[in-house]
Formats: sequence, structure tokens, C-alpha cells
Amino acid sequence: MLVEGMKDYAPSFIVDNRPGAGGRLALGVLKSSPADGTAMILAPASNFAVYPHVYKTLGYDAFGDFVPVTTVCSFPFLITVGPMVPADVRTLADFVKWCAAYPKQASYGTAAAGSMLHFTGVTLARIGGFEFVHLPYGGPGGIQDLIGGRIAATIYPIGTALPHVQSGAIRAQRSPRLIDVPTVREAGYPALEANEWFGVFVPANTPAATVSRLNVAILAVVNTDGFKTALAQLAIDPVGETPQEFVQMVKSDFDRWGPIVHASGFTPED
Repeated sequence: MLVEGMKDYAPSFIVDNRPGAGGRLALGVLKSSPADGTAMILAPASNFAVYPHVYKTLGYDAFGDFVPVTTVCSFPFLITVGPMVPADVRTLADFVKWCAAYPKQASYGTAAAGSMLHFTGVTLARIGGFEFVHLPYGGPGGIQDLIGGRIAATIYPIGTALPHVQSGAIRAQRSPRLIDVPTVREAGYPALEANEWFGVFVPANTPAATVSRLNVAILAVVNTDGFKTALAQLAIDPVGETPQEFVQMVKSDFDRWGPIVHASGFTPED
């Protein structure tokens, strides 16, 4: 959707999806690409804010190998509980008390170990003073186990969990798209606030004038009604800023998640 509106920047684009290693392979490709504005990546926050703290051999320098251009979009996470948790557990504070009282049942599923989703659960457990068993599913499968009563909770991007919350199959905490559900800040847990963003990066040494031109081209698309409407259907919010503002946000997120990751003691298998 983004490149379809960027014809003024370049007459054509090749969208080259490079799955594998949570995006680390794709960033390795970009690292070795020409620094002339012809190669760029749309990458999530975790690659820059979390993975540098997680992996001993990352394959790239999050701050030395790339130049941030701008964010494109962001989305919040939903903390959801299912039928394993009693119906009278209505708030996040109630859930924390329940987990402390029933430690053998206090478990949560996410899409992946070592992800921002995983460490959001770690943060909740640390704040609440209880043990929270993490179950990585490698995708959205945790939702089905939540609905089936096999795990207590999940933490997923809003677009993954929202349809099941709206259907009444599971209960949620946090989202402006669910007006009857308080955000984690409103529930008294501001430290749990977390958004995954996707932003555009180019190789290091890309000329500043090229970065600026690319930034303008991207923001022109992000601010169109058509792009905003398309993202809204996916429960994603359009976002954009200057390269300088984006650099500060990346650094802020990096500094925020570092202590959380290190305190968790998590060690990745790879």
C-alpha cells in the first residue's frame, strides 16, 4: 500500500519479502545494499528496540548500519484472558491477584519468545510480583488455546485478538478501539504501555538529502485518507515524523526495553 503511492519518488518498486529469523535476515540484506536511496526496509520496532538486547550474534548494528527515515504505522497490544479465568476477574488488577493466588494456572501465550509481546508479559509479572509462565506459539495459535481454556491469557497485536474480543470469546485489557475496555494506564499499570511500530530504514551513509526526500514521499502517502482507511481496517494506526524525531524514538525504545530483557534472564535458542 505504501509504495503504490510513491510514484513521485520512483517510477516502480520491487517489494521483496525476506522472511526468516524475525526479520534479521532482511536487515542483513539491507545492510549490504547500495546507500543511494534505492534500497529500503519496512521493519518493526522489535528489530531495533528488543533484538539487540536478546541476540548475542545479531548480524547487524541497529544504530550503525542503518539510517531511520520515518515510522509508517503502529498498533497496540491486547492483554486478553479466556474461560480458564473466572468471570468475576474483570480488571487487570483482578487478574494480577488471581495469578498470584493460582500460580500453577498463571500462563500466557504470545507469537514468539524474545518478542516485545513476550517482554510485556515479563513486565506485568514483575510489577505484580507473580510468576507468569510464557508459552511462545510461533504465530496466532495461542488465541485458540485461550478460547479453549488451556491457557489463562494471551498478549497479541490488536489485529490478531480484536475479532475474538468483539465476539465475546475472550476478554481484553487495553485498546481505544474497545471503548468499554480501559487502557493499561487507566487500569493503573502505565509501565505496560507498549506499541509495536513499523518504520522505514535505509543503509548507513545514505545522503541526508536522499533521506529527507524519501521521508517527504512516505509521509505524503501516510497522510492520505485512503491509506488511513486501509490501515484502520487492519486495526493499525498511521504514524509519521521527521528522521530526527524517529531517531530519538528508536533510541528511547532501545533504552526502555534493555533493562527489562536483561532482568528476565531470557536466552534465545539461536
